[in-house]
Amino acid sequence: MDSELDQLLNLAKIDFISVLSDFDEGVVIADQSGRIVFYNQTQSQIDDLNPADVIGKTVPEVYNLDHSSSMILRCMQVGRPIRGELFFYRTCQGKLVNTVNSVFPLKQDDQVTGAICFIKDYNLLDKEISAAPVYSPYESHGYGNGTRFTFTDIIGEDENFLQSVKMARLTAESPSPVMLYGETGTGKEMFAQSIHNHGPRQANRFIGINCAAIPENLLEGLLFGTSKGAFTGAVNKPGIFEQAQGGTLFLDEVDSMPLNLQTKLLRFLQDRKIRRVGGSTDIKIDVKIISSVSNDPQRAMQDGQIRMDLFYRLAVVFIPIPPLRDLKKGVENLTRHFTYKYNIVLGKNVIGVSDNVLDIFRSYQWPGNARELEHLIEGTLNVIENDDIIRMHHLPRHFLTPELTILADAATNISETGEAEVEIPAVEMGESRPGKVSAAPELNGKFNGLLGLQKIREQELINMALMESAGNVSQAARQLNISRQLLHYKMKKYHLLRQNYTSTG
Repeated sequence: MDSELDQLLNLAKIDFISVLSDFDEGVVIADQSGRIVFYNQTQSQIDDLNPADVIGKTVPEVYNLDHSSSMILRCMQVGRPIRGELFFYRTCQGKLVNTVNSVFPLKQDDQVTGAICFIKDYNLLDKEISAAPVYSPYESHGYGNGTRFTFTDIIGEDENFLQSVKMARLTAESPSPVMLYGETGTGKEMFAQSIHNHGPRQANRFIGINCAAIPENLLEGLLFGTSKGAFTGAVNKPGIFEQAQGGTLFLDEVDSMPLNLQTKLLRFLQDRKIRRVGGSTDIKIDVKIISSVSNDPQRAMQDGQIRMDLFYRLAVVFIPIPPLRDLKKGVENLTRHFTYKYNIVLGKNVIGVSDNVLDIFRSYQWPGNARELEHLIEGTLNVIENDDIIRMHHLPRHFLTPELTILADAATNISETGEAEVEIPAVEMGESRPGKVSAAPELNGKFNGLLGLQKIREQELINMALMESAGNVSQAARQLNISRQLLHYKMKKYHLLRQNYTSTG
């Protein structure tokens, strides 16, 4: 027995570093302070940097990233993995890189002591995608089963949102009905398709139908099929239930279904049989039912929009999906994701949004949720020209309040004249560097006063941080939560000299 144990693999003695050195993905390991201690050859090729020039430096020194935009530093801060996130960054040599990253915290005695990051170069992924089969539009450009989404397409890190994703994953293996509750645009169909593709029915069809979009006189025949002679011109035709046999049927906005059809749906849930319109025989059906509602189901039941007995049959598993405005970092994550996505689709090279735009996004209520944000990013990237940052004047007029429209007009008009520059720092998705837009010299005094106060306050904060750090720029940048490069820029802007803060001892 002891000899058998001696022959077991001793992980403590395995040279994992040599494995990671030859890994076909980029690998970066950083210690607790953010200093890079390992950097493999694949990552060197991705970044066009010499490993000898990288190891020993901090992440912000090698990349134009700070504590909020670096995935490695963010992973160590939250203490949990970040998986499969689309990412833009720029190296210290100016190379712009598109990647898919996964980062994992390294722990000793439950304490985070570093992080390891695995990087896939998107250029390589592009080649893999182009070699993959191309599906027809009928197959939704996806998996050939009526879907195009899996759980890997769902973006978010808020705890409540992740709990909803976890519930959806767990229910995928079960035949029990699932009800999704979320506002318009929160991704209910994406959740439904992901559940289908994560379960045993994934090889069969997924069919979704919006119950609110189809006239009542057509919906019954569409769902349950028709028999010849049921009405003038009727033919034997299978409905969606029969077409989804063995797969999944998604009933979107099920609370909009007429009450007489709700009764027929309830009968199916009880007996697992349907009868075509005008038919005389029952047909046994095996489908998983996923439904969704956008309105509060309790109120819908009180108002008579959905039968109580049907609700409890459909909501065996009830999954709420939080709106975008309730997700702490939802706007930043989705902005990064949609910018990345439409860069590829539209052939653009936009690396993020300005600080002002991000502030607007954070304060906006997003009644259309993620779908509204996606359409906004797509529309903006269609019309952006030479700029690599989405700025306030790029946003569509219908999105801006009257006050913001004044500032956006000023930025657009005066940029052509070169008058009266006002600095607006840009916070890109994966990079922090200053951006300049021009502001009108004749703006309303209210806005001039606000901008002036902001500049004075900014200078005061930088001055205090440099004093407290005794002129240590890296330390001051961390305290201000901005990149070292951005701090250097602002010091030059305000004529602040590092040597004036260095202790003479």
